Amino acid sequence: MSLNDQLESMQTQARQAFDAAGDEAQLQAIRVQYLGKKGALTAIMKGMGSLTAEERPVVGALANQVKDALEDLCEQRLLELRQQALTQRLQREKIDISLPGRRHRCGTKHPVTLVTEQLVEIFSSLGFAVAQGPEVEKDFYNFEALNIPKDHPARDMQDTFYITADEVLRTHTSPVQIRSMLAQRPPLRIIAPGTVYRRDSDLTHSPMFHQIEGFLVDEGITFADLKGVLTAFITAFFGDQVGVRFRPSFFPFTEPSAEVDVACVICRGSGCRVCKQSGWLEILGSGMIDPAVFAAVDYDASRYSGFAFGMGLERLAMLKYGVNDLRLFYENDIRFLRQFVC
Repeated sequence: MSLNDQLESMQTQARQAFDAAGDEAQLQAIRVQYLGKKGALTAIMKGMGSLTAEERPVVGALANQVKDALEDLCEQRLLELRQQALTQRLQREKIDISLPGRRHRCGTKHPVTLVTEQLVEIFSSLGFAVAQGPEVEKDFYNFEALNIPKDHPARDMQDTFYITADEVLRTHTSPVQIRSMLAQRPPLRIIAPGTVYRRDSDLTHSPMFHQIEGFLVDEGITFADLKGVLTAFITAFFGDQVGVRFRPSFFPFTEPSAEVDVACVICRGSGCRVCKQSGWLEILGSGMIDPAVFAAVDYDASRYSGFAFGMGLERLAMLKYGVNDLRLFYENDIRFLRQFVC
């Protein structure tokens, strides 16, 4: 077979091979096979030494034409393969704009936070300022100044987290009342929301929970003022139709004292399992500040009087949102927390 025939045959085979290449790597391998330094075209050209002087220019020109044609064909096939690859990639990565968008889920405030903010808003509208205090508290502020004697059950180890003999994790937010009265002179009108700690854990109790303390001190304050403020709060929080009652009770730091009930928000006062068929639910404790507390902060009890109240924020959240297990507030279950919207 003459060199001309070999060149034409090689060109035909190379065209077919280029057309059959499935990707850039295969195409490059075929190019090397035919046009590389050790490729088919080079092997054919080695036979030009046997040609006559007249034949060599003719075969050389044909060899250059074949090489240029195959180079062009290879470049064209490379562009086709890249376009195919791009088309396939766009097909794989295309976005179906007819589908609904994927929305980013926004976080929500914890139900206890929502209730706290609502209470602060209500009492702020009644003229109360917000105060804070430490959670690790001295015995004086947590017990002694609040007229809680050394032998009171509230001081027992089974109820209180003791850090030292004189330091505890506060069992209520009432120490803020003592700190505020020691720092300021009447009139005072303050609420103090915060975290408190007690050794208790079940469906309705947690070793860490939240309370809000409130108190008002001025000249001429009576139990009627206490009832008026708390009734206004309950109406704003639970609605105009909720029933309210005050029951006599006892607390070491108030005298007289009263527990406040609302008509059951579940059965509307008709009686159910939640309210134990009584139709009422206790929500807070209150009373007139005991003169012994005034003595601890050097207030003149003959001139000043005042009232104080305290309530559990988790209990209010349970009643407001119909939650039957306190522990749900602390399990960090996203399905539970997403139900509460600001």
